[in-house]
Amino acid sequence: MSALDATETFRRHRSLLFTVAYEMLGSAADAEDVVQETWLRWDAVEHAPVRDARAYLVRIVTRQALNRLRTLKRQRETYVGPWLPEPLVTSPDVAEDVELSDSVSFAMLVVLETLTPLERAVFVLREVFGFEYDEIAAATDRTNTAVRQVAHRARQHVQARRPRTVDAAATHRKVAEQFFVAAATGDVQRLMDLLAPDVVMLSDGGGKVKAALRPIEGADKVVRWLMAVRPEGAVVGTKEVDVNGAPAALLYIDGVLDVLATIRVEDGLVRELYLVRNPDKLADLAARQVTR
Repeated sequence: MSALDATETFRRHRSLLFTVAYEMLGSAADAEDVVQETWLRWDAVEHAPVRDARAYLVRIVTRQALNRLRTLKRQRETYVGPWLPEPLVTSPDVAEDVELSDSVSFAMLVVLETLTPLERAVFVLREVFGFEYDEIAAATDRTNTAVRQVAHRARQHVQARRPRTVDAAATHRKVAEQFFVAAATGDVQRLMDLLAPDVVMLSDGGGKVKAALRPIEGADKVVRWLMAVRPEGAVVGTKEVDVNGAPAALLYIDGVLDVLATIRVEDGLVRELYLVRNPDKLADLAARQVTR
């Protein structure tokens, strides 16, 4: 394989490598770093003996992501308030791929955060991307038997915590649009109509900006919190964008990106509301110049 062919091979698999890293880490910035590290390692190896480039590259990215995830796990143990993933900008078409949109959704990534690093890696490779057990064993330096045991444990853990039902993409988008308009205009009654009685709101400020330090449960409490934090006297702008396979809204205060909001819809009602305010997690959106 020539250097040109090796470069083209990496380019062809780059999207897969990034998605694997992102689903393991929940951070687009860290995923990009891992993909770059994978490229450097791929560029340095002798390519002729490599029989399956895709498996080889996934093995590299998995090992790099596992190393980084163990560090991130320690950091997140002292994270201030609820942890939410770094928003990943996606196209509206992603929502039509139910499997992909579910695997990168905020709800799923929050569940994956409760797994150990090894469980998360095995679950992502097996359940999301369909890799064989022997391929996962090679990627994680475990035996085939050990990987099967980890996969079974991770699968049970996720199934016990993941959302049971998923509304059609069209329904989700319609409810999201109505909810974001009601929130932006302060329409309390409309918000109450759209929220499930047992709705849960997670707000991620990372200790850097004001946010709820614990999940807020119940439609009444969520609406009261939303109304209490509405800015007074500021120039407020909003923009719709798709993140993590679902519609979301960006809120700008005096021209500065302040929060990203996205929801999980079930039976036509908002069951979960996610608010990302940590400026570190909004940096990529700001860098993309997603403006009002």
